[in-house]
Amino acid sequence: MNAQADADPQGLRISMDTKATVDIGEYSRYGRSRGLLPVKAWDHDMRAKEKLITGGILEPVSGRTFLFFTSSYKTSDFMVDGLEAWWNLRKTELNDLKRLYINMDNGPECSGRRSQFLQRIVGFVDMTGLEVHLVYYPPYHSKYNAIERYWAGLEKSWNGY
Repeated sequence: MNAQADADPQGLRISMDTKATVDIGEYSRYGRSRGLLPVKAWDHDMRAKEKLITGGILEPVSGRTFLFFTSSYKTSDFMVDGLEAWWNLRKTELNDLKRLYINMDNGPECSGRRSQFLQRIVGFVDMTGLEVHLVYYPPYHSKYNAIERYWAGLEKSWNGY
């Protein structure tokens, strides 16, 4: 399906997923820093100032990425809100697009059995006029979803690599 999507001149394949909760606070990042000055960090009682959930969309062929965040929960609404935000940013460049192929891992927030997610996707289809194909990886195979490799690099960056 991915090869077919990449060969479709009026289609675009995207990879979509969420990342685990990220605690925001003054943490040491294992002594590594992106700056010249040492990082002021807590060494005990890690009090997170805030928690953020990260969502992302990767366009595997071009390598373009789009990140979206929430301070509440990973939900179907969060996923589709992120998809809509990505579309609003990219729609002028993608005005010839007819089909959108979305690679996902069938997690609880984007399951093909979750009625809220499917209802929101139908709303997205109605809003955009696109033909949307939801392409799910089998259980325990989400590592093949292209955005998973992006998360690995992003995590290294966040850790001061």
